[in-house]
Parts: sequence; structure tokens; C-alpha cells
Amino acid sequence: MLSAGKKLRELREHLALTLRDVELASTALAESRGIEEFIINPSRLSDIETKGVIPSIYRLYVLSVIYRADFTELLRFFGVDLSSTAADLSICKPSKTHRLEMTTGKGTAHVPVRFDPGFDIRRSSDLGRMIENWGVVPLQFLQELSKKKYTYAYIGTEDLTMYPLLLPGSFVQVDEDRSRVEEGKWRSEFERPIYFVETREGHVCCWCSVRRGEIVLQSHPLSPVPPRILKHPQEAEVIGQVVGVAMRLVEWYAPDEPETQPSPAASEDEPRELRRR
Repeated sequence: MLSAGKKLRELREHLALTLRDVELASTALAESRGIEEFIINPSRLSDIETKGVIPSIYRLYVLSVIYRADFTELLRFFGVDLSSTAADLSICKPSKTHRLEMTTGKGTAHVPVRFDPGFDIRRSSDLGRMIENWGVVPLQFLQELSKKKYTYAYIGTEDLTMYPLLLPGSFVQVDEDRSRVEEGKWRSEFERPIYFVETREGHVCCWCSVRRGEIVLQSHPLSPVPPRILKHPQEAEVIGQVVGVAMRLVEWYAPDEPETQPSPAASEDEPRELRRR
């Protein structure tokens, strides 16, 4: 594997530039910008190329200009990968709530550029299966989407299963390593895990409980969507646990009340086979 210095030398030789050519060009830049640190003399450039000397940010920028190379790519030569910024943020965690003021227009990321024509915004779906093509665009923080561990889902505009905890039209991040339903007593609705489940009728985000080969898809108590009992795993497969959500908190409306509500007694007397959907 080539060292950073050898890679820089290859770029220079590809343009047929001598050490002296780089010195002259860097001196011109230094005079134009009034920054003396831009100057790269031949002996210094030779040390960078052959002795492992790390250039300053001024000289690395000048080399990117002279070699017509992407500055972020030259940084990568020395182990600084700006596309890893979003991942590194999770390692450095200040204790205080703060604004994230970082440049988002640098670097590239693979993002969806074409969806399956059958994608319906009204229904919840697994975004990974609906994307036909991915493309490279300069959106640095979307690089986290490439992690194999996660899948990303969209909650349909008509899916009120977890309303008002998860609003329709939201995007959720699903950890596929957490596909086993946890049982326990939860102190609040925020502690209880929400799962992304695939059924024969489509996808749904909901609370779950599993017992004796059946899975209960439990909706939020304030949701108009009734709970469902399905065979597990034949009729419902747990893809993973929802670990992140992005949703808008404005321009939303409460769902209409159902026209009729079955009485608790009638619901209890109804045969279980009819209640299963």
C-alpha cells in the first residue's frame, strides 16, 4: 500500500511537475493571498514525499490546488476521513445540550436517487427495498446510512399505529441486531421498545409481545388502530427495534374519531379467530 508521500508524488509526476515547478506555483499563491505559509520549497516537498513528513494545512491546501486534487482526498491520504465525521460525533459526547455547527456540504455520501414506482407514501415501508438506485451526492452526514447494521423505514401518512408517539410521515432508524422482542414492565411509554414488523399486509411500527407462537402488535392507547394478534413468525417477522426517529412537529392534525366503538363486553365475547387479522 502506497504511503501518503508516495501518493502525493504520483499526483505531481502525473502532471509532469518538478519540485521547482511546485515551489514557483506555491510562491505565486503565497504572494497572491498574502500567506507566507503557502510556500513549499523543494527540500520540504522532498521530505514530504520520501521521509514521511506531514505537511501543514497550508501546504496541503496548496498541493491540492496545484495538483488539481480534492483537498478532502489529500486529507484521507493522511488518515483524516471527513466522511467519518458523523460516526465520530457519537464518540465525542459533550455533557451539555448544544448546537451542531458543522459544514454539511463537504464530502460525498450514497443516497437514494430513484425509488420503486410502487412506493406509496400512505403506507409504511422498508426504504431499503423501495430504493432502485443509489447515487453519490455531496451530503456528508448521510454516510451513516451505509451501515449494514441499520435499516431505514418510512411511516405512511395513513399509518396511525403509534400516533401520537410516532407521527405519520416520519422516518425511523431500525437496529436489525435487536430483532428479539423484549418482555418487561416499562415505567413509561418512552421506555418500552418499538419494533419494525413486516406482515403479509405490509410494514408497521408498534409495541410487541410474543407468547405461544403468537405476536401481539400493540398500537398506542391514543391511536384509533386496534391491536392485532398474528402467528409468529409465519405471519409477522420482527425486522428490528426502532432506535432513532426524524419527524416534523408542525402541520399535523389529530386523526378523526372512529364512527363506532365496540363495547368491551362485545369484544371479549367475540371468537378469537375473528379478532385475529
